[in-house]
Amino acid sequence: MWNLVKAQAETHHQFLFIVNKDIKMQQKENIQTFSFDLGEPVSMLDKGELLGYFECAKFDKWYSPPVSFRDISRLLLASAHHQSALEVKKNILLSTVENDPLISFETLEQFVQDYLILGNGYLQVIKNKFGEPLKIVAPLAKYVRVGTKGEYYYIAQYDKEVKLKNVFHFKNTDVNQNIYGLPPYLGAIQSLLLNESATLFRRKYYVNGAHAGSIIYANDSGLNREDVAQIQRELAKTKGQGNFKNVFIYAPNGKPDGLKVIPLSDAMGKDEFLNIKNTSRDDVLAAHRVPPQLIGVIPSNNGGFGDAEKAARVFFINEIKPLQRKLKSINEWLKKEVLKFGEYELSQQSK
Repeated sequence: MWNLVKAQAETHHQFLFIVNKDIKMQQKENIQTFSFDLGEPVSMLDKGELLGYFECAKFDKWYSPPVSFRDISRLLLASAHHQSALEVKKNILLSTVENDPLISFETLEQFVQDYLILGNGYLQVIKNKFGEPLKIVAPLAKYVRVGTKGEYYYIAQYDKEVKLKNVFHFKNTDVNQNIYGLPPYLGAIQSLLLNESATLFRRKYYVNGAHAGSIIYANDSGLNREDVAQIQRELAKTKGQGNFKNVFIYAPNGKPDGLKVIPLSDAMGKDEFLNIKNTSRDDVLAAHRVPPQLIGVIPSNNGGFGDAEKAARVFFINEIKPLQRKLKSINEWLKKEVLKFGEYELSQQSK
């Protein structure tokens, strides 16, 4: 019968210390077991409640959005690929825009970013006493609500609402309602969260030192109870930040195989982690329709992703040009050309 000597269970230590029954102990001990506690990964947004409803319910003076804009905005930090894909769209679009002094570049950037992330962007014209436009501002779309009578409210503070005037609502189309827009990447949210969960799990795995876990097997009769206790104390010190410390054991007249270290790490875990990360990344990029070479993804194959310049040209034609055309509706609303669009510099060089 094998005897198991371990550190205190609450330390969740990554070593199992097994001692052979031939070692003479003062008293017989029962086998004890404990589990590796990697901790619970805390996701920024979990489960599938986000996609559980797509209708706009009335809430007092305005309609509630079909999805939580608060949760959608938090998704931005859940995945590097998701954030990078949105940034490259925004940067390429803004690089082709010439703005009128009436609308600052910072305002335009905020407006475009809100639209790409939330599927809604808002512009408000501030007028002087004579009804002439002074400037255009971009209220944060996260806090703007569409009123039941066609007006708009800004509700950044729960106890205070501000009614907005002269508002232009720029939205992405939705098949279920026409009050709010929805971002086009909602179908990839589960893949995005899976990518985040895999990263959180692997981070917990490393922080707890489980990747360095081993079974320490001893069958040397020269080890007494105090020797085993001393080894146990030294191994307990390797938890957490010190999990890569070396342990020196001196056993005079010990057997060659009296003390063995058997690794517990599963090599397949690394491969599975990479598969999850790569597959979920591909789903996110497919939803954004962004070529991987435009956001710094390193190819895993020898052939690579192909010509980055050609990919950028196709991306500009298929994604940015339609967005430019749609943004011209701002000029029509203001009855003034405040935005002018040019060609992508990369496409001009390629002609």
